[in-house]
Amino acid sequence: MEQNASFSGASRQEELPNHTAVLVLGILSIVTCCCYGIFGIVLAGVALYLASNSNKLYVENPEKYTAGSYKNLKTGKLCAIIGLALSALYFLYVIVVFFIYGMAALSAMPWDQF
Repeated sequence: MEQNASFSGASRQEELPNHTAVLVLGILSIVTCCCYGIFGIVLAGVALYLASNSNKLYVENPEKYTAGSYKNLKTGKLCAIIGLALSALYFLYVIVVFFIYGMAALSAMPWDQF
């Protein structure tokens, strides 16, 4: 009976909120970086925002949360940073390509006939 009383007072560790969502959004930001970069930027931004909020909770009380959920949070944050960088680069590439093709189309027009 005494043994059960000692276990009932022990605090149980919880998982960090949104650790799985951050991981999934981080991975999806990498996968969708080739969709003109827009979807990857949005998904990475949401993942980084959620990771920031959950990281604040972990820093305030690290013994309350499991180590596995914190590792998932860090991995998701890293994936989101990679996805954000790839998406931003691809978005800049798309802008440059549209600009080059636009200038080529404008220079090929017979302006003297107008």
